Amino acid sequence: MTRDMRTLDYTELRGIVGDQPYDLLFATVSGAHLYGFPSKDSDVDLRGVHVLPVAEVVGLTTGPETLDRTWFQNEAEVDLVTHDLAKFLRLMLRRNGYVLEQVLSPLGVVTSPGHEELVALADGCLTKWHSHHYRGFGKTQWALFGKTGELKPLLYTFRVLLTGIHLMRTGEVQADLRELADQAPAYLPELMAAKAEVEHGPVDGPAAELIERDVLRLQALLDEAEAESKLPDAPSAGAALNDLLVRTRLAAR
Repeated sequence: MTRDMRTLDYTELRGIVGDQPYDLLFATVSGAHLYGFPSKDSDVDLRGVHVLPVAEVVGLTTGPETLDRTWFQNEAEVDLVTHDLAKFLRLMLRRNGYVLEQVLSPLGVVTSPGHEELVALADGCLTKWHSHHYRGFGKTQWALFGKTGELKPLLYTFRVLLTGIHLMRTGEVQADLRELADQAPAYLPELMAAKAEVEHGPVDGPAAELIERDVLRLQALLDEAEAESKLPDAPSAGAALNDLLVRTRLAAR
């Protein structure tokens, strides 16, 4: 019998990430579990940061900036992707909401004092230009829904647009769709419940015209929220992140 992946075994996940060849600054759960609509047969997406030692940064032979490992655990696919700290910090200083969601994910598997520093510095990486990340991701998922008609890319479309609107208005990164109901269509809980039963099912419920109207409405709200946002134009955490990198690198084994 296939395991129900709507509930995660964090003790088991910690054992999995403990096999990594480098020290981990953190590892968190991302994907549908973070977004609030995992299915019984959902993959488990683990994301985090590893720390290369100095010798594998300054030498002729350098260590991997990115490690990607996929395997099956109790019939469920688990995907672990980690970036070296330097690469990850560069991404944090760009308009990349995805990495900030990973840092701030409440679904923690591995943490450390360095992770706590990243959480504290995350606000200094937020800019109004993160709206471009969520707008672009939303358009990609909306186009995918148009090709497949599947529920999953439609929920991703709603999720990223609502996350972007919330971020522009409040300065808070909130990736859980269940916490973003204020601007969400009334039928969204019904779609999320359907997704919980099957990962790649079709949309069964609201008419296509209604869905398109709501997506266009949220795209326009994101544009308005960006224009009115009080978030800064540029990140302010660069110096502090550089200091964290140097200290962490020198301490790496």
